[in-house]
Amino acid sequence: MAGTEEAGYRVKGTIKGVKGACNAGHKVGDVINLSGRNTGGMCGYLYHSVFPYLMMLQFGGGFPAAWGNPDVIEIDCMDKKNCVTVELERVTEKKQEGGN
Repeated sequence: MAGTEEAGYRVKGTIKGVKGACNAGHKVGDVINLSGRNTGGMCGYLYHSVFPYLMMLQFGGGFPAAWGNPDVIEIDCMDKKNCVTVELERVTEKKQEGGN
């Protein structure tokens, strides 16, 4: 794949809850770096659920202030019996030049 640098903001996913048993092995506290091109090992079903919100956060969109923090949202997996909840957060600190 040409180029490894991602466009836009970095988005971090943190597993906040697991109801039942996640067949993909996600556990509360897992942190996953995500982008439109990188699932970070996230289950395909959960990635499908988060994708529209992930793209919005990665490319500068936000949520209404009345909802709370415009850089954060919680999304549930489509498997309601073994539901995984993930918090997506846009990471807004600037990257430092020179790789530090």
